[in-house]
Amino acid sequence: MLNKTFVNKKILIYGLGLSGNSCLKYLYKKNNIKIFDDNNSLKNNKNKKFFLDKKKILQNKFDYIVLSPGIDIKKCTLKNYLIKNLKSIITELDIFYLSYPNNMKITITGTNGKSTTCQMLYNIFKLKNLDVRLVGNIGKPPLKETKIKKKTIFIIEASSYQISYNRYFKTDFAVILNLSLDHLERHKNITQYAKAKVKLICDQEKNKLSLIDKNSLIISKQIKKKKIKSKLIKLNYNKLKYFKKKIYNKYLLDNNNLNNIHFVYEISKKFKISDHTIFKSLNLFKGLKFRKQIIIDKPELKIINDSKSTSFSSTNTLLSTYENIYWIVGGMFKKGDKFALKKKYYKNVKAYIIGLNKKSFIDQFKNKIEFKYLKNLKKAILNIKNDIKKDPNNKTILFSPAAASFDQFKNFEHRGKYFNSLIKKINFNE
Repeated sequence: MLNKTFVNKKILIYGLGLSGNSCLKYLYKKNNIKIFDDNNSLKNNKNKKFFLDKKKILQNKFDYIVLSPGIDIKKCTLKNYLIKNLKSIITELDIFYLSYPNNMKITITGTNGKSTTCQMLYNIFKLKNLDVRLVGNIGKPPLKETKIKKKTIFIIEASSYQISYNRYFKTDFAVILNLSLDHLERHKNITQYAKAKVKLICDQEKNKLSLIDKNSLIISKQIKKKKIKSKLIKLNYNKLKYFKKKIYNKYLLDNNNLNNIHFVYEISKKFKISDHTIFKSLNLFKGLKFRKQIIIDKPELKIINDSKSTSFSSTNTLLSTYENIYWIVGGMFKKGDKFALKKKYYKNVKAYIIGLNKKSFIDQFKNKIEFKYLKNLKKAILNIKNDIKKDPNNKTILFSPAAASFDQFKNFEHRGKYFNSLIKKINFNE
């Protein structure tokens, strides 16, 4: 179903990650494709015929430049070339949209809980026997989906990076869950970050639907400055008590998930899905790996692997949900991030700092919570094991780094797997 827009064109794919690879496979048969990646080691026997060096790229003009989300225009090798050719830049989501313009699309973005929210909604739709696909950051690249029918619904997890570069992509439902300081290394400030998110709504057509958090002043402010064609719904989280009565799933009872379930519920109702189906699915939800994942659940000891946490805002809901917390935190500190836990929870938390950015975390915790520096994850867990022996109360060990993983790990999955392996080796019953 390759759209004629992408036939017999000269196309440069910049970035050969999951997104870049899916675009290559989708486009190469009917186009003149070239590849560039800042990491030259990605060139191999299968794709080397497509690779072009920087010098030759600068001598060429392309119809389209497909930019991977991980590429920062302002810092990459082809910076000047991209700035000169901004009008040629598109994304995988653009290609996907033009290939399947009439299929229903629900696109979810936000700072915290995108993946879990997408998965919850997907599970509900599956239980309702709808033909639904989960794509984007959480699932397969959308261009790898097959056997797509007219009634196929796409649930898309989109990052601010993907939305920023979109040229053609439009969505039927645009969802911005929440917004807090994140990705400032790319967006520079919270206003620019908000603009990137709001673009998802600005690009919608008339009679489509957009949903935002009513309490997000920065999102509301950005929307007021724009001409919005879609119908805007502002959610105020007024169903918390009702949800708490209906949901007994331990994975979903923190405030962040309960807030995000408002979006899931609102969209489900637009598809005429009953409360029975919604809550049956939510209560069966297993939770995603390394996202508030409870790996040991005993009355005297609970251990949670929340390796996906890369900012304080994503961790604070857990710090205010559980009691007597031994918190493992640290990694690559995010620019502009602030520890904003309410004072009433300070005595409830002991922090064990790991990673390279020791000073940044100490500065945040000083005169607030008890903390110590242990350098690496294994030392932190062993130290906690020793400390909890002296604690007669029920305890929660929380691995929620509130930081990027790249100082010591490949990614949050690598970090999360390593934590689980250490917990298996270190016997807390001794």
